[in-house]
Amino acid sequence: MQYTVSKSGPTIDMRAPLSVFAALLLAADAQAQIALTTAPYEPDSGTISVHCGALIDGVADAAQRDVTVRIEKGRVTAVQPGAVAKDAQVLDLEGYTCVPGLTDMHTHIVEMSDTADLSVYYKRTPDEQVANGRRNALVTLQAGFTSIRDVGTYIAFTDKTLRDEINAGKTIGPRMQVAGFYLTIPGGGGDLVIPGHDESEIPAHTRYGVARTPEEFARAAQRAIDGGADLIKVIASGAVLAYGGVPGAREMSEEDIAAVVKVAHANGRKVAAHAHGADSIKDAIRAGVDTIEHASLIDDEAIALAKEHDVALSMDVYNGDYIDTVGRAEHWPDEFLRKNLETTELQRQGFTKAYRAGVPIVFGTDAAVYPHGDNAKQFRIMVERGMTPMDAIKSATSVAAKYQGLSDRTGALTPGHFGDLIAVKGDPLQDITVLEHVAVVIKGGLAYKLPVSTTQAVQR
Repeated sequence: MQYTVSKSGPTIDMRAPLSVFAALLLAADAQAQIALTTAPYEPDSGTISVHCGALIDGVADAAQRDVTVRIEKGRVTAVQPGAVAKDAQVLDLEGYTCVPGLTDMHTHIVEMSDTADLSVYYKRTPDEQVANGRRNALVTLQAGFTSIRDVGTYIAFTDKTLRDEINAGKTIGPRMQVAGFYLTIPGGGGDLVIPGHDESEIPAHTRYGVARTPEEFARAAQRAIDGGADLIKVIASGAVLAYGGVPGAREMSEEDIAAVVKVAHANGRKVAAHAHGADSIKDAIRAGVDTIEHASLIDDEAIALAKEHDVALSMDVYNGDYIDTVGRAEHWPDEFLRKNLETTELQRQGFTKAYRAGVPIVFGTDAAVYPHGDNAKQFRIMVERGMTPMDAIKSATSVAAKYQGLSDRTGALTPGHFGDLIAVKGDPLQDITVLEHVAVVIKGGLAYKLPVSTTQAVQR
């Protein structure tokens, strides 16, 4: 494999003897030898050309071979066949497949896998929560996910704090859309009511979105928007990983959800609905939400309704395995383990039916239930359950961007989009699991991960 840094300098072949490499390196333009991006930095400021052995651009139905992606000041300006002119700065990835930076539409980036004892949130401070988020953001980006949605946090607006740090170049992480907090009924799937603990122990900053009526839910939605939320998250049905909830049962009414949607859409925000049960899925779609999260117990009527209304499903079909193995080993609450078993296989069957019916599906994993950075492990389950590898990749690129409202900015390596590019050894269209081993991460033209065996270079 060659790593080329051409700025009126030589080509460096990493297969050459060390002494030859050292001589070439000394002769190279010193300005071309620039380290990986570290904080503080200017986001979306990079200029670089990336020569790809193969390119999946996020839009086309087939990969292109031997192409170069040109990124200038953070945006893709050209995609052209072959290598670029010798006087341009080039990252030569001839033996790699390039893909747009991936998007996970369902994460909880400031939270850890604390499911064994949710009472930790009674004492955790906002600063501690944000510190967790910084670590999670770094590993998520290095795993190839250059964009995420954070669809709720128990400690209100800590996701917003992290988003703002990344946008300011103070912290390294993916592009973020954040919900701020959950909208939920008292004792519902987004409320931290825990057996054996008095409600007086629950901090006020975990209950910003607790509401009882359509009017209260509308006010909570406005409160989230005024606080800086990019989207609104409603807990429409019971939850798997919450006490007392029944996944198949309603927690919010259609009227409650509609009141939230009215406020959100009037403010240019989308609404994501946590809905396991078929009745809650249908309520949420009729109320006008933009995405359904989980959809574990979806039925044929709900599938048809989602297709009719162009509502995307974000189905976290990987983490059931993690819960049933690691969760069981860590002695997560028996109630959670039981509900996981009751929903995992049905969710995967519903995923297959929805995909075959032509319902839009976006890549969403519920990261935090499992360790951040393992997001790409879900691709394997999606393909095993009937999705083509190309459609699985699009679910995390152009399709995700569409349902984020970011089609003009992310999800594709075409001119005008952000220069968010990852690269893997091998062909993910033949073996989707290669996406679990990302070698290169470029976001906004800046490098955040490069092959460990190469010299690092990026135009800053």
